[in-house]
Amino acid sequence: MNLLQNKVALVTGGSRGIGEAIALRFAAAGAHVAFTYLSSAERAASVEAALQALGVKAKAYRSDAGDYGQAEQLINDVLADFGQLDIVVNNAGITRDTLMLRMTEQQWDEVMDTNLKSVFNLTKHALRPMMKNRGGSIINMSSIVGITGNAGQANYAASKAGIIGFSKSIAKEMGSRNIRCNVIAPGFIETDMTHVLDEKTKEAYLQNIPLKRLGKAEEVADVCVFLGADMSNYVSGQVISVCGGLNT
Repeated sequence: MNLLQNKVALVTGGSRGIGEAIALRFAAAGAHVAFTYLSSAERAASVEAALQALGVKAKAYRSDAGDYGQAEQLINDVLADFGQLDIVVNNAGITRDTLMLRMTEQQWDEVMDTNLKSVFNLTKHALRPMMKNRGGSIINMSSIVGITGNAGQANYAASKAGIIGFSKSIAKEMGSRNIRCNVIAPGFIETDMTHVLDEKTKEAYLQNIPLKRLGKAEEVADVCVFLGADMSNYVSGQVISVCGGLNT
């Protein structure tokens, strides 16, 4: 089904993991897709080609969403290249895990800039074109850790909790302009971040997940398609956990 036919979506951190899965699901649903990357131009080119092979317009942009000026330029470039902007997925994220007593100011700031400030930057600059279009959907990627907290991840948990409060505020501010803002809180998903966990740690997590498995990036992407599509037009200000029942 072409649930996103003729819509234009921007996905940050779209060259790998959950971001790549979202970009591919969006393209399969008929959306034209812009996405960002930071490190691997070769990987980004491969994803761009895969999206175009699905019959939609797609373009990769090297951009740091945590930089206010770059975020503004990115939105302007997407509008120039695609003509409109209907969906923004703020997905870019990093971890710098360590216990609070060992955490440096740099580790705190890096996580806050990439995970939280980036959401402010992109949302800020995307709102005007969405207001001009009289509608839009902003989807912000939080984490189950932003709801529950997690030892050794005070910086990450704070950034992801901040996304939730931010998103609920934007939903209230922009609802009268037909702009929706929602949050997805993934649990333990099979990505580069979870691949570094040892088997003992994974097994400990699985004991607490009712579905007894890690999630797939595509399962998070499917919820993004729902939130980007018109069938979720009355859904705003919500946090949807994709966690296999962990947050129950």
